[in-house]
Amino acid sequence: MKLIIKLLLNALIVVLLSKLLNGVNVDSYGTAIIVAVVIALLNLSVKPLLIILTLPVTLLTLGLFLLIINGIIIWMAHKLVDGFEVSSFWMGVLFSILLTIFQSILQSLLKEDPKEV
Repeated sequence: MKLIIKLLLNALIVVLLSKLLNGVNVDSYGTAIIVAVVIALLNLSVKPLLIILTLPVTLLTLGLFLLIINGIIIWMAHKLVDGFEVSSFWMGVLFSILLTIFQSILQSLLKEDPKEV
């Protein structure tokens, strides 16, 4: 149940960011849900491989290369999902940064207090 809620909240963030950023377009709410699922699957499957392959560069840049990896994930989602358009790679990097910020804010707001359970 938590996974479905997280995916729906991520889809809501995708729609919100498409309204805020001129370079990102999402056709519908259904497309936003598909984008959230595709990004989650890419983060689970492709991102760890990219991190391992680019570990020397990531260490050399003190972790800043992870922003580029996140941009690659968004760019891949843009290529895989019809109805989700990102105007440039750098807009994808900005989108991924803002997506991460909003996700962490929502996660902190929805975090359960272990004392209440």
